[in-house]
Amino acid sequence: MAIADRARDFWDRISSRERSLVVIAAIAVPITIAIWLGLSIKDGLVAMEDRNDRTRRALEIVADLKARGPTTPVDDTPMPTEPLMLETYVSNAAKKGGLTFKGPIDSRPKQVRNGFATTSVSCALDDITTDQLKAFLQEVETGSKLVSVTHIDIRRDFRDKKKIDVTFEVSTYSKEAPKGAGSGSGGGSAEKKGG
Repeated sequence: MAIADRARDFWDRISSRERSLVVIAAIAVPITIAIWLGLSIKDGLVAMEDRNDRTRRALEIVADLKARGPTTPVDDTPMPTEPLMLETYVSNAAKKGGLTFKGPIDSRPKQVRNGFATTSVSCALDDITTDQLKAFLQEVETGSKLVSVTHIDIRRDFRDKKKIDVTFEVSTYSKEAPKGAGSGSGGGSAEKKGG
């Protein structure tokens, strides 16, 4: 009640010109706020629609690529039973990049699991740049489909901030050689003799 009385007193005190200004302000402010809110909502909806259009286009491209199938031919080359000579392979990759290993290349024991053999070596490079490391790893990874870098440890060289020291492990994969491949026919003939 007190607010209504104060508003009435204020209205009676002001001149007719000021009253018309108050009426105009009372009409203009809500309209301005409504227009501003409407434009803000419209901008948000336009941005959301743009994002949705980009997402739709991306999904259409993915669906098209999926419908086309794989772009690279399937490699039907059988996996060898003899592992790649990793020491030579890694040394050749280092020579192409002009790198020298710190110490010898250590061979790890071959591990056989589920009919597949993993052969690994570990080695270290010191005082190389990240570009040299990138070129070396690219050479190792792309030279053969059966070779991959399975572990890498990178440390910054404290003497030269642009150089790094790297220790890594490279592995190659092969099928386990059939057991008794040479004596398989002998065993079969012995069974025939026994039968």
